[in-house]
Amino acid sequence: MTKKTPDEPSFLTEGILKASLIKAEALRLGFSACGLAPAEPVDKVHAERRLQWISEGRHADMQYLERNMDKRLDPRLLVEGARTIVSVALNYYPAEKLSGWALSRYVYGQDYHEVMKARLRQLAEHIPPKEGYETRVFVDTAPLDERYWAWRCGLGWQGRSGQLILPKGGTYFFLGEIVLPYEADIYDTPIENRCGTCHACVDACPGQALRGDGTLDANRCLSYLTIENRGDLPPGTGQKMGTCFYGCDRCAEVCPWNRFAKPTEVEEFRPSKQLLQMTREDWEQLTVEQYRAIFKGSAVKRAKFEGLKRNIKALARKK
Repeated sequence: MTKKTPDEPSFLTEGILKASLIKAEALRLGFSACGLAPAEPVDKVHAERRLQWISEGRHADMQYLERNMDKRLDPRLLVEGARTIVSVALNYYPAEKLSGWALSRYVYGQDYHEVMKARLRQLAEHIPPKEGYETRVFVDTAPLDERYWAWRCGLGWQGRSGQLILPKGGTYFFLGEIVLPYEADIYDTPIENRCGTCHACVDACPGQALRGDGTLDANRCLSYLTIENRGDLPPGTGQKMGTCFYGCDRCAEVCPWNRFAKPTEVEEFRPSKQLLQMTREDWEQLTVEQYRAIFKGSAVKRAKFEGLKRNIKALARKK
């Protein structure tokens, strides 16, 4: 990573973050959007909805979502001295599409956690440390509601699918945050929901997992069932999978805002030649050695080889 040089403009003036410089640098680093919000407790509506979602068991067996609820609802308890949250979005929409059987688009390339963190750290390097406090970088691995904070930072709004929708961008974005111990000179304003009367994502969901209010029932969601779920697939799951055996993009594919989606310029998110050449027969005959080679450095490994084979077999049975 490149360290800040003495002749570069400071992102901090008299202890105050300069939002315009942070945003400009974020765009230079390849992020699609960047915004800032004060670190404070989440609003009452969001907090009550989150607690109800958990109490109803709609998070399935993802028990980690039950833990550290106090920190999820107040980032100041997650990072001591937190004053500002910077939220960024990075486009992953692929120019190439997998033919035949496929995976969710977000895993076409390298693991987004590592790609995002590397760029976030580059951005954070421009902000000097504050004695006694930490600057923290997060990408989907901490009790911080990234979609909520992306909304608070003015990047977009949460649609009925629960996904964040960027105006003139759509939903194919990874999100990440920097939590800082400084206040900013300007904070962004949340974007009002622009879904209107559209229910395309709700109608298209093969598992009827979307409730129409921005929340989902993970017990019925194909992404949960084919990735996070470590047990057997419920009967009939293969019939709902279409041609996708890892994750599900159905709600994104029908979202009208994704007409604005443009292919990513992030080289790390582009699929390998080996992945693009895989056929249905290749997937059915996938060996553990091939799995390790194709998905080296990929987020697909979250489902493990056994999980992937389970999904492939379910899809094969419906032929």
